[in-house]
Amino acid sequence: MKILVVGGTRFFGIPMVQKLIENGHEVTIATRGRKPDPFAGSVQRIIMDKTDADSVKNALCGKSFDTVIDKVAYSSNDVGSLLSELDCGRYIQMSSCAVYENAHIGIKEDEFGAKGFELKWLDRPSDYALGKRLAERAALEFMDESRCVFVRFPVVLGENDYTGRLAFYALHICKGLPMRTDFPDAKTSYIHERQAGEFIAGLVDKDLCGALNGCADGVISQREIIEYIQDRCGKRAVFSPEGDKAPYDDNACGTSYDCTKAKSFGFEFGEISSWIYDLIDKEIIKQQ
Repeated sequence: MKILVVGGTRFFGIPMVQKLIENGHEVTIATRGRKPDPFAGSVQRIIMDKTDADSVKNALCGKSFDTVIDKVAYSSNDVGSLLSELDCGRYIQMSSCAVYENAHIGIKEDEFGAKGFELKWLDRPSDYALGKRLAERAALEFMDESRCVFVRFPVVLGENDYTGRLAFYALHICKGLPMRTDFPDAKTSYIHERQAGEFIAGLVDKDLCGALNGCADGVISQREIIEYIQDRCGKRAVFSPEGDKAPYDDNACGTSYDCTKAKSFGFEFGEISSWIYDLIDKEIIKQQ
């Protein structure tokens, strides 16, 4: 299958592209060409700037692909500049669980419907969640929903995570830096970068459409993360109202996502406990 990947040269884009290649697909990557990657001659390349409509037009006009995987969809204009220039059979967008407005345990895909959301043509807004909602909605201006998949992940964790959010806890506890957590016992879903990448790659060969949640089985709280680090490094966390605000501290009720739809198509994500503690151990080692 002829596949265009927009983005894909860092974080969970790397295992995603590797899996596509392994599965025998003809992969073209469209990026700004600034990030090194391990794909060498295994992929074709297009250089473009997604935020520049003329750059996208010059790079893609007249090209066609069986499937487009869009990992750089942060606004309606991002999506519009891409799909207005492409002929593609199917569009897979890297969306986000941030599209859901109400946090609770067991969120299902139908709790946000892009079709009913008011479309505004915007560049990337400061409100990440709004940008993702608009990105989903914009796709439906160019393609029928039966040809679109909107992949919704919670926070992605892994060895190549560049956000530093999990590292925050290891750093602050190991170095004795003050921190603040408002909702330490709220349970939250996550997904590993390898699971995330391979899940998207697997969608190429599945006959499904619409919104799709993906996350590891099980949840974990900040308190569990903090207590594990304390036990491993032999130091106590320093809490202070003036301390640095901890990540993963969004709401009191906790958040998880129903993945019944993905599992009905044969996808399995595995237990969060099978990998998260190993990942935390690696962050602790970096601080010692």
